[in-house]
Amino acid sequence: MPESLREKESAEERSDRQQRHEGTQPSNNIVSLISQFADDNLTLVRNISTGLAVVGVVLISRSIKLLTKFQAASEIPAHFIERNVRLCAKVRDVKERGLEVEHVPIHLPLLSSLLSKYKCANSSFMLVHLAGVELTPEGSLWLQKNLFPAQTVWIKLISREDDILHCLVFQNRQRWMWSYCINEEVLRLGLARTAPVVGLLPDHRFYWSLHKRLHRAEVRAERKGQGLWKQDTRWERVSKAVRDTALFRLVKRIFKRS
Repeated sequence: MPESLREKESAEERSDRQQRHEGTQPSNNIVSLISQFADDNLTLVRNISTGLAVVGVVLISRSIKLLTKFQAASEIPAHFIERNVRLCAKVRDVKERGLEVEHVPIHLPLLSSLLSKYKCANSSFMLVHLAGVELTPEGSLWLQKNLFPAQTVWIKLISREDDILHCLVFQNRQRWMWSYCINEEVLRLGLARTAPVVGLLPDHRFYWSLHKRLHRAEVRAERKGQGLWKQDTRWERVSKAVRDTALFRLVKRIFKRS
């Protein structure tokens, strides 16, 4: 009797194994067919993958305006300014109100050419003001001497006022890899004073760090007596005091008559 039970159990186990094998065989066949198709059409599979990747890049780029060339300050998305995004630009002119720049978007050889076909070819300039800075006449001259047309700069968006962008402007130093902030440089040379940043409230996360950064540059110029902070030497002060006396003016008139 036990032997008959064991034989019956073994027969049932063999039947279960056979059923499981028959159940997994179709799935194995599907996997093998897909693998065989991929091997036989490897080039097609690669092209499809590349095409999907390109489409994804285009959709993402258009959604975040990665390849968009901004023609005016109003075209820049608000979240770009809120996040203080950096944009590449070329200097076109230096005006009393600020810098005229042309935005240079990120360039991808194939995608940029495709997207540019549907856009106007005319280029317009954006007006950029040095954020937190009030330039002196000497400061304006310094900008004209150090920023040439078609020179590449980076502008860090701070705020927007009508058609004016208030930015930190960065320029690469000649023969050096790193860049410097022009806002800080004109303050450090005593060619400007710090001024309230238009459109940036004190509760903004970037307000106090920017204020400290610019104030530090101005204090440095004041301590060194740079530019507008330059003080006369003792001899210059004495000479000026002597020239302002009535006796000196009288002697000067007598010598003129003689």
